[in-house]
Amino acid sequence: MTKSTIHKAVALLSGGLDSMLAILTMLRQGIQVSAIRFITPFDPDASDDHTFHVIRYQSLSHKYGFEIIMRHLSHEMLDIVTKPKHGYGRNMNPCIDCRILMLKEAKQVMDMIGADFLLTGEVLGQRPMSQRKDMLYHIDKEAGVIDTVLRPLSAKLLRITIAERKGIVDGEMLYAFSGRSRKPQIALAGEFGMKDYPSPGGGCLLTEPNYAFRLKDLLAHDPNPAIRDIDLLRIGRHFRYSPRCKIIVGRDKAENAIVESMSADSDYLLRVEGYGSPMTLLTGEITDESLRLAAALCARYSDAKNVREIAVKLIQSGKTSIVSVIPAGDEILDATRIGKRRTREQAIV
Repeated sequence: MTKSTIHKAVALLSGGLDSMLAILTMLRQGIQVSAIRFITPFDPDASDDHTFHVIRYQSLSHKYGFEIIMRHLSHEMLDIVTKPKHGYGRNMNPCIDCRILMLKEAKQVMDMIGADFLLTGEVLGQRPMSQRKDMLYHIDKEAGVIDTVLRPLSAKLLRITIAERKGIVDGEMLYAFSGRSRKPQIALAGEFGMKDYPSPGGGCLLTEPNYAFRLKDLLAHDPNPAIRDIDLLRIGRHFRYSPRCKIIVGRDKAENAIVESMSADSDYLLRVEGYGSPMTLLTGEITDESLRLAAALCARYSDAKNVREIAVKLIQSGKTSIVSVIPAGDEILDATRIGKRRTREQAIV
């Protein structure tokens, strides 16, 4: 194949099995693939720097021979999460608007590098909201990419795309997968020699009920939250003191470190001295009463939870003080915790 006959595709790389199979299917046909990994505040493994993502996806790139492009969509995703034109899924997931956004962004990259078509790992009928045949076509229309998106895993069940019509790809080497079964994908992965691949899952925090409750609470009290407020939703136990004041209690050593690193000068950090203790963040409009509640919650989740009264250290802008409190009881947890209604057994954990 001469240089002039090399064709290019821009793929949406989700990190799951399906998108990798779509890429490998095109590489097998001699298509040069540039894969975009979009990073949003709602990725389960998102981080402020994307070192984790770079290492993970560069390893895939080197192993299989395709280019990786990392692109952040923080503010764009916030806009569609707060005002989704096509509504939400079961929780706070605006899947249709999210897909439209990503295809629009991918189209820009396609035009910039002179690629011939877009590529996704979508499977017809796998997701009831966004992967029906009529909705796939609607998404393509809204994104301005009609007949430009090749979905090789289900291509034989869908309308012929430009890449097939022009003979850029061999339609006989595409597939007719549909539904939620993973068996066809697993079999195809075996053909490609793939042994380690992700198990099926939502891959987005917006699909998780408890996270959705936290996000709904945040947007109800702050329709235009900062990225930091969004990032804080993924860690700790969350409590609402007032419309403008929240408390976040770390659940383990790793979360304690994150809570501390994400605190602002106006926030308070709290911990119980001399005992195993969570790092607790008090943020927003802080009062003496909210400080005492935060201290009581900190004590409740520390190793001193059965002590009648305990001293809790308060830290703000490098200045420290001490407050003595009784660890919070179940009624306080039930009244202030943000999340789904808990059973009695869950409440005492």
